[in-house]
Amino acid sequence: MKTKSYNTYHIFFSNLSNPLRIKIVSALKDKSMSVTELSKQIKVEQSKLSHALSKLKECNLVSVDIDGKSRIYSLNRKTLLPILNIIDKHSKLNCGGNCLSCTKHNLH
Repeated sequence: MKTKSYNTYHIFFSNLSNPLRIKIVSALKDKSMSVTELSKQIKVEQSKLSHALSKLKECNLVSVDIDGKSRIYSLNRKTLLPILNIIDKHSKLNCGGNCLSCTKHNLH
């Protein structure tokens, strides 16, 4: 495997390996939201949420638009929706939607 590809894959998937960032991605899958809305939906304090959002933004996995005093975060749907759909399909086909290794880690 080429080192450049390996490094790119590592950075990309490391960004998504954080449980809070996955919650953010899941929440933004259906609609764009402000930090306040995200905080209420996923029940995380805004400072932690802002830090996680900045990491996702650095990798262009989310974008931000300013609406008055609010920052509205959106998922990079072009990149992430196909990946999320592949994961959902994999889970249904190979895990029956209930992957044993995932349930051991309380991720389902």
